[in-house]
Amino acid sequence: MTTMRPTQARSLLQAAFSDSTNILSAFLAEDRNIDAIERFVDFSVGALGSTGRVFACGNGGSMSDAMHFTEELAGRSRNHRPALPAITFSDPATLTCIANDYGYASVFSRQVEAQAKRGDVLVLLSTSGNSPNLIEAAKTAQGLGVTTVGLLGRGGGKLLPEVTVPILVPLAETSDRIQEVQMLVLHVVTEAIEQRLFKS
Repeated sequence: MTTMRPTQARSLLQAAFSDSTNILSAFLAEDRNIDAIERFVDFSVGALGSTGRVFACGNGGSMSDAMHFTEELAGRSRNHRPALPAITFSDPATLTCIANDYGYASVFSRQVEAQAKRGDVLVLLSTSGNSPNLIEAAKTAQGLGVTTVGLLGRGGGKLLPEVTVPILVPLAETSDRIQEVQMLVLHVVTEAIEQRLFKS
């Protein structure tokens, strides 16, 4: 096994941070992204401030990010405040039951059908925008009058036209760089929701 010299390691680190910074700068330079984030917050506040709920889903690392988002709403982010009703479709028994009976493309749409109602918000995280289970979930949500927010990479893929509010990460070609921006968006949205609902 060959080892990397300290100068090579330092160069790699600097390049990674520079790449991440450039992608975030490109994201912030597009006004439509800030507008979309504001709509994301508005829809979420509208749901959580009444009788609605926020749901989230994704595959792999995107599921982990979805869980991070909803646990901060149900638990807390920065300050103590009442819990907010937010759920990720991540229960393994439910996922494997649906996958076994209906196929993996239905693992999220069946849960949307079971849990969501008009006025709720469904957040879909995808680095490609082409996951069949997310596309099916978005279509089911649309039929129920549920607002859909897509945090997407690589141009948005087939999921782009299926979501109410698309938020696109530009430039990035790898999942890690896309997810870095998506997670920042979710943190900012959580902070904004808390400030809007609990100003004191």
